[in-house]
Amino acid sequence: MSKEVFHKRLKELINEYVLLGYEISKKFPSDERYGMTSQGRRALLSVMLNYVEGYARTKKKVMLNFYETSYGSLKESIYVFYVATRFQYITVQEYMKLFHLKEEIAKMEWTTIEGLRTECGYID
Repeated sequence: MSKEVFHKRLKELINEYVLLGYEISKKFPSDERYGMTSQGRRALLSVMLNYVEGYARTKKKVMLNFYETSYGSLKESIYVFYVATRFQYITVQEYMKLFHLKEEIAKMEWTTIEGLRTECGYID
């Protein structure tokens, strides 16, 4: 798969994840408006916004920073929905739809991050 096709697919998946997450978060109770709803939605948007900003950068280390932030926001966002499941705000099935999307996105983002880390000469 070419780099352009890979990133186009990744962007499509992130967009689907954000839209689905927003739709599911409508089920959160109104007293969570400034808590889980707000935090979850900020994290969801951060996944895409940081990914897009990273993709637009030309310096590899700057690009890497934005991709890592996007990846962190992905992990943060899914935890909000995990807690929502535990509180029974949403169903396990709704959570699993998000979780499976998150997993696919995470694999693609991690591949990108690892590639950039190698290009930048980072060794862990």
